[in-house]
Amino acid sequence: MNDIERKIVEDLQNRLNITFFKEELLFEALVHTSYYNEQRQSGRVEIRSNERLEFLGDAVVDLLICEILYKEYPDLDEGMMAKIKAAVASEEVLSDIARSLKLGSFLFLGKGEEKSGGRMRNSILADTLESLIAAIYMDLGYEKVKELFWERFRFYINEVLEGRKLFDYKTALQEITQKRYHVIPEYALIRTEGKGHDKVFFVEVRVKGETYGKGIGKSKKEAEKKAAKEAYEKLVRDREDNTGFPSLCGM
Repeated sequence: MNDIERKIVEDLQNRLNITFFKEELLFEALVHTSYYNEQRQSGRVEIRSNERLEFLGDAVVDLLICEILYKEYPDLDEGMMAKIKAAVASEEVLSDIARSLKLGSFLFLGKGEEKSGGRMRNSILADTLESLIAAIYMDLGYEKVKELFWERFRFYINEVLEGRKLFDYKTALQEITQKRYHVIPEYALIRTEGKGHDKVFFVEVRVKGETYGKGIGKSKKEAEKKAAKEAYEKLVRDREDNTGFPSLCGM
């Protein structure tokens, strides 16, 4: 790390009130691919992006949410636990938590991503939070992850249970299509436009070969979510039976 990078890493540790044994791991958690690519092009070969940590962090977040649900909500059955986990592990919730930590202020972004508002983009914030959690897990252990994030995730679990947090449309759509058609939705990337940080994704969601929703987003995940929302609302609006459809909260 150079002096500027080290100062940012130290500032984040102070904000979280933690001390890393390996500060390089925390630095890696904050390195977006756009910054990584720029640094590599300038000849900096030792730098790594946070993509691998993000992969690990996704699993650690799932474990934490599952443990909270198991220990603190003994009356929930397995199906309900799965639905709540899907909602709480969503991009919306993860980016909310990242914002509460002001994580965007500590990101290392490429110049183009910086100009396009990457510090406030939900997909980048959510991915960085997962990377941060993975770095804490690797350097300080799972107990430190629980100490820092247990109550934060528990808050959102309650938000879902009490109906104040919208459910995950991809999960809800899959429930409908499995119940009505005995199939799962298929997401198709139709095209992309732009290059690098300006790339836009166009996605369709199909059920039994028929397009039910379309979505556009700055990430494939965002576009899929919007397509799922459109498809879900169409299926609910056009329903012909009176059986009702499953909601994420079972309400």
